[in-house]
Amino acid sequence: MPSRAFRLPEALGRRLRRREAREQLIGYLFTAPAVAVIALFGLFPLGYAFYMSFFAWRVRQGPFRGLRNYGKALGEPDGVLIFAGAVALLVLAAWMWRRARQTVPERRLLGLLAAVALLVLAITAAVTGWGRMLETGDVKFLNALPVTVYYALGSIPLQLAIALALACVLFQNLRGSAFFRMVFFLPYVMPTVATATVFRSIFSSRDTSMANQFLALFGLEPQQWLAESRPVLEVLFGWQLPDFWGGPSLALASIILFGVWTFVGYNVVIFLAGLGSISGELYEAAELDGANRWDVFRHITFPLLSPVTFYLALIGFIGALKAFNHIFVMRSPLAQGTVNTASMVIFDTFYLANQYGYAAAQVVLLFLMILGVTYAQNRVFGRSVIYD
Repeated sequence: MPSRAFRLPEALGRRLRRREAREQLIGYLFTAPAVAVIALFGLFPLGYAFYMSFFAWRVRQGPFRGLRNYGKALGEPDGVLIFAGAVALLVLAAWMWRRARQTVPERRLLGLLAAVALLVLAITAAVTGWGRMLETGDVKFLNALPVTVYYALGSIPLQLAIALALACVLFQNLRGSAFFRMVFFLPYVMPTVATATVFRSIFSSRDTSMANQFLALFGLEPQQWLAESRPVLEVLFGWQLPDFWGGPSLALASIILFGVWTFVGYNVVIFLAGLGSISGELYEAAELDGANRWDVFRHITFPLLSPVTFYLALIGFIGALKAFNHIFVMRSPLAQGTVNTASMVIFDTFYLANQYGYAAAQVVLLFLMILGVTYAQNRVFGRSVIYD
C-alpha cells in the first residue's frame, strides 16, 4: 500500500488539473459572446453566401448551377487558368529574385536574369489571360477589379504618407497641437453620407462649384470632376495610355481625395501612439552621435514605426477593397462606370438586377481577392517589420 508521501503529489496533481480546467472553462465563457457575434454576423453570412453562389437565386432558391455563376463572372476556364498561371509565375519570380540576392556573386547575376525573364513571362501571360477573361466573362465585374485596385493604391499610400508627416509635426511640443489633433480626427467620426454629399457638391461639374472656382484662381479651365470618365493622366497631360496603364479616372481621383481626407486623422492618432512608444534614449544617443533630423527619422523613427505602418496598411487595404458608402453617394452615371468598384457592382447585381446567387458568387470572388492581397502583404512586408 503506497505511503502518504507518495499520495500527496498525486492529489496535488489532480487539484492542479481541476484548477487549470476551471480556468480554461472561465476563459471560454468570457470569449463565448465575442465568438457568437463573429460566427453569427461574420462567418455565417459568408458561408451562406458561398452556398447561394451555387444556385440561380432570385428572391427564392432556384435550380443548382454549380460553378456556372463563377464562370459567368470570370469567363471561360482557359483564360482563368492562364491568369492564375501568371500569378504563379509572378510568385516564382519574386522567390527567385530573393534567393538570387542571397547567393554568392558568381551566381547572383544568373539568378536575377532568370527572375526578370519569369517576370516578363508572367506579365505576358497575365495580359493574355485577362484579355481572354474580358472576352468571355462579365465585363462590368472584371472592369470593377482594376477600379478597386486603383482606389486602394491611390488612397492608402497617400493616407499613410500624409498621416505620418502630420503625426511627426504634432508630436512636437507645439502650441495648439491638441486642437489640431482633434481637427484632423474629426472627419473620421463624422457621418460618411453627409460628408460625401458635401464633397459631391464641392466637386460638382458646375462652373460655380468650389473646386472649379479654385482652378479659376490659377486661370485653369473648369473640370467635370465626378462626371469625368477620362483618366487623370489624359486630363492633366494629354497622355492616352492603353487599358490598365491609363490610371484612374478623374472621377475616381476625386473620390480618392475624399477617402484620404476621411482616414488621415485616424492614421495620425495611431501614428502618434506609435511615436509615444519609442524610447527617448534612442534620440538622445543619435544626437550625441551627430545625427541630423533626417537621419533620426530614417534610421530610428521610421523603422520602429514599421509595426504601426504595417497594421495601418493592412487594415487600410482591406477597407479600401470593400469600400462602398461614400462611393455610392458620390458616383455619377456620367462617369461611365469608371468609379464602380467591386462592391458597387455587387450591389447593383444584388439590388437592381435581383440576381442573388450571382451576386453571392461575386462576393466570394471579392473575398478571395482581399484574402490574397492580405496574404501577399504579410509575405512581402511582414518580414521587414521591426517589433523590438
